[in-house]
Order: sequence, then C-alpha cells, then structure tokens
Amino acid sequence: MRDALEVLLDTLHALKEDGLERVVADDASLAQLHAAVKAMGLSAAATAPVRNEAPKAAPRPSPAPAATFPSASAPATPARPPAPSFPKPPTVKIPAEGSKAEKLAAVAAQMQADPVCNKHLHAGKNLVFGDGNPESPVFFCGEAPGAEEETQGIPFVGPAGQLLDKIIGATGLSRRDVYIGNIMKWRPELPTLVGNRPPTPEEMAYCLPYVVAQIEIIQPKVIVALGLTAVNGLLGHDPDRKMGAIRGKQFSFHGVPVIPTYHPSYLLRNGTAKSKRMVWEDFLVMMQTLGMPISDKQRGYFLPKSA
Repeated sequence: MRDALEVLLDTLHALKEDGLERVVADDASLAQLHAAVKAMGLSAAATAPVRNEAPKAAPRPSPAPAATFPSASAPATPARPPAPSFPKPPTVKIPAEGSKAEKLAAVAAQMQADPVCNKHLHAGKNLVFGDGNPESPVFFCGEAPGAEEETQGIPFVGPAGQLLDKIIGATGLSRRDVYIGNIMKWRPELPTLVGNRPPTPEEMAYCLPYVVAQIEIIQPKVIVALGLTAVNGLLGHDPDRKMGAIRGKQFSFHGVPVIPTYHPSYLLRNGTAKSKRMVWEDFLVMMQTLGMPISDKQRGYFLPKSA
C-alpha cells in the first residue's frame, strides 16, 4: 500500500511539472484514498489532501473526463511542513592543491559538517553529495535525494537511477564515466516518510554553493538538468517555466552549457515512445556537445517504424 501511495504522489508531482495546475476527484475516490491512508496508520491530518471545493449544498456537475484522475485530489504535491527560515548560504572553500577527487572529498566533508544540512536530515539517514568520475565531461544534476538515496547516501540508486544508467549506457558511456549529483543535499522533509516533494527555492539556494563547487572542481563540458526543479535550481526559480517549453534549448550556468530534459521518473510514469524520444533527443544534443560519435542506430532510437 505504501508503494502505491508513493507512486500516486510522484505521479501528481510529475503532472505539476508538466504544467497541470489541478486534478479533480469525486467523493468516492477521496474516501478510498483516506481509507488507504488510515489503514497504514498514518495521521489523517498530516496526509489528508486539501478538499477542493465548497460545501455540499448543491450537487456539483461531473468533471470532464479529460481532467479527472482517479484517487487524486486537488493538490499536486503532498502537504508539507511550514517553510523554515534559512540562513545565508554557506561559503564553500575549495582547496587550492590536490586532485579533483581530493578537492571533491574536502567539499563533501564541509557539507557533512554543515549544521543546517544536518538539521534537516531525517534521523538515521544520510546527506547525499554526489557520485561518479571527477574527470567526467558531463554533470548530471537531479533535484533531491529520495528514500533509497538518503538510505545509501548515493544519488540516483532507485528505479529512476536505474533507468538513468540505461539511458547513459545507450550513449556509449557508463555510470563510471560520468558524475551525478542533485541540487539538494538532503531529502526534503514531509510530515510522513511516504512520498517526496520538490525542494523549495530557499532550500535549493542554501545547497547551491555545494553544487557550484562540484562544477568548478569537475569542470564538465556540459550539464544535463534532469527535471524542471533542477533547471530552476540552476537558473533561478521561475514559476512560469515549463519543461515542455524549454527542452530542446540550451542555457548556461557558470559558463557551462545546460541541457534541460525530463527526469527519468517521468519516463517511469509516462513511458511512451514519444516521451522516450524527447528525452533521447536531449541526450543526442549532449553527445553532440561533447563531440561524441553518433551512429545511425542511435539517431533512430524511438522513431516511428517505417512501413
């Protein structure tokens, strides 16, 4: 049951990222969702969605089928605790001497000792700095650790990470060749351990100096921003920015080209040939930027089969 709720919450998150502002559920669907939460022994106050309309004085017309999603309520993300007040972002010191690996280790040690990062860390869990090859020509930047990531202390180790590994492999690279990190260094807090939420602009702003230090040390030739949250974390929060409108374009962060694309979790929920092709086209742009050879077979991935 917990896994099902995680999928539901992640799906609503993805819909919001795609620009959908609300979904509608009938009373029966809401009752089923509340019953499922109650059966898990979770606090109804902490997990109950905000009811989406006014009192039942008069029957409401049935919503249009295209706007109805079973067992979902109006908010596209789960309830979250009040936004904490964050201090000024830390000043991260990069050692003047040493290899890239040694410099990354020094910055990671600063993060591990950061009292603000530790304050927001779930009990018994780990901060997540980054993982991969310090000499990588590409930096993959996600949004925040999830449950499996904060348990292992490594980014992208869950289902989305496994899919990312496959996509990277299709380019001819492997996880050993690249560097992977997140805008956020801890898993954003929720009233319950079920589900994830995108980090707030304040949370991302606090963690950004660590990301900047990683990029300055690695000096990648390209950054692939995985998901709209990662784009907003790098380029500045813009509530009107939509992934569908910006993918296919290139941006810049500290002089490094940024290629936005959908998060792998989007493909886990919306694995159509069209969506796979869009993400693959973004990876082809990455390969072109890096000067990697691209075969005819690679160029044809997920294109419609000719008759």
